[in-house]
Amino acid sequence: MTLIETKNLWKTYTMGTEKVHALSGVTLQIQKGEYVAIMGPSGSGKSTLMNLIGCLDTPTQGDYILNGKAVNKMNDDELANIRNREIGFVFQTFNLLARATALHNVELPLIYNGSGSLDRVEKAELALKRVELTDRMLHKPSELSGGQRQRVAVARALVNDPSLILADEPTGNLDSKTSVEIMKLFDEIHRQGNTIIVVTHERDIANHAHRVISILDGKIATDEIVTEDQRRKAQ
Repeated sequence: MTLIETKNLWKTYTMGTEKVHALSGVTLQIQKGEYVAIMGPSGSGKSTLMNLIGCLDTPTQGDYILNGKAVNKMNDDELANIRNREIGFVFQTFNLLARATALHNVELPLIYNGSGSLDRVEKAELALKRVELTDRMLHKPSELSGGQRQRVAVARALVNDPSLILADEPTGNLDSKTSVEIMKLFDEIHRQGNTIIVVTHERDIANHAHRVISILDGKIATDEIVTEDQRRKAQ
């Protein structure tokens, strides 16, 4: 079943008298349960595509359908609602509240959607268990390692049971050993049935996915299946 479909997606910025095409007619489909990496150098358009897929921005032209909903026709309130309910975000910089415990950080999306306090705590504890951080749930970010902070961020992304996990350079602030651990966590989350899109400029990180879409000059340059051998080497 198709989860994401874009048709002739454009994003154009006006810089003075010049028009800059960050995306130029991107058409793609991603199925439910897929594990996809979007790759490209700085300025390629991969971050713009990520922002459109994540409903953080709207296209200048073209259609974007997420889980059967026409995102390009939504207003700001509808976009905020779909971000909260359909998408779990994992960022390079973790984006955790410094004074809040791991448990409270994971609860945040549930607070925004109006869940009751008992339900929030139960779901947040379950999400932290999925990322093997039950023993750190009452610790604040300053009391956690970089890898543990990213695990909290992954738990927060999972807590709403979203249609899509969208990870932007999730290992960018981590050392190589911790990066491997976090990517193994994504592998496990994918095995449990979650749809994952990882945005990265690193080929070894992209090779953890099952499909790699390369963006160059605002267009899809290649769309490849990752072989078992490539995945094994990445792990």
